[in-house]
Amino acid sequence: MRSHWFVTGALALIIPFAAMAQEDPVQPAPKPVKLMELSSQSRVLQRQFFGQVAAKQTVDLAFQVGGQLLELSAEEGTTMPKGALIAQLDLAGYERAVAQAQLNYDKAQRDAQRLESLRGQAVSAVQVRDAETQLRLAAIALENAQDDLGHATLRAPFDALIARRLIANYQTVTAGTPVVRLHDISELRVDIEVPEVLFRQAGAGDRVAFTAVFPGDPRRFALSMREFETETSSIGQSYTITLAFAENPGAFVFPGASATVYASAEGKAPDGIVLPETALVYGPDGAAFVMVFEGDTVRQTPVEIEMREDGQIYLVDGPSDGTQIVMTGASQLRDGQQARPFTRIGE
Repeated sequence: MRSHWFVTGALALIIPFAAMAQEDPVQPAPKPVKLMELSSQSRVLQRQFFGQVAAKQTVDLAFQVGGQLLELSAEEGTTMPKGALIAQLDLAGYERAVAQAQLNYDKAQRDAQRLESLRGQAVSAVQVRDAETQLRLAAIALENAQDDLGHATLRAPFDALIARRLIANYQTVTAGTPVVRLHDISELRVDIEVPEVLFRQAGAGDRVAFTAVFPGDPRRFALSMREFETETSSIGQSYTITLAFAENPGAFVFPGASATVYASAEGKAPDGIVLPETALVYGPDGAAFVMVFEGDTVRQTPVEIEMREDGQIYLVDGPSDGTQIVMTGASQLRDGQQARPFTRIGE
């Protein structure tokens, strides 16, 4: 009796396991594959660069004469129209110098007129010429004194944004000492470093379109070419290209701000559809195939290929333009296998 119950219990344990073994196996997850679209049309090439906003020109204003700074009316971050007063030295000494030069000129003029009236009597021609020379020297001294007086005042050379005050008010400065830095923002620009080989396949540079995007702002601003350096940098073989905004990007976009610049160009149309070697699968007889992605599976499709002088493999006969095929790892797939497009690592 005990043996009968043992056999019955063993059968009760074995039957569930047998039933589980007869169930369908778990289907494997679709394999992620990297795809490419067959196309014989011209492609749009796009690159992304770090850019920095720049003014049309930036200058450090400095006095051409020395003295004590008595007025500095440049507030950082404000704009001033062309001709507005920026800074001024103590003018007293320069005004006295002008007055003295004027007196010397007046005296030289009287002496020259008096000697000219006495020419041929008690005054020789040499004395007259000497008096005329003194008059001209006095005129030059007067002009120099007036220039010095004018140079003691700084005015905005253009509609300017005050970037920075470089000295404090009431400070004594020498000639050539920078006083204030100004930006000409009548046209904002952006500088980028471009590799030498950029858009070589795109042909002429006028087919390249540039746009800029600022952090936190989804809008794209059109850019146009202004100038470029004709010498590459010592490191990286890159050129500095200066682009200008077609429209004002708005308030609080100042020189020095960062921007992402996108450059796009339509490349030349290829001579045919180029297939990467990793997209090809070969049968036992040497026939070539590609894995065409259809819905959620891949289908092995025969193709006719040709190796040309440029070393690339061209599609002669096979799927039409717009067909998606597996770009890499095609040899690791089987006909009819489930797959899904690869989007990112870890997915």
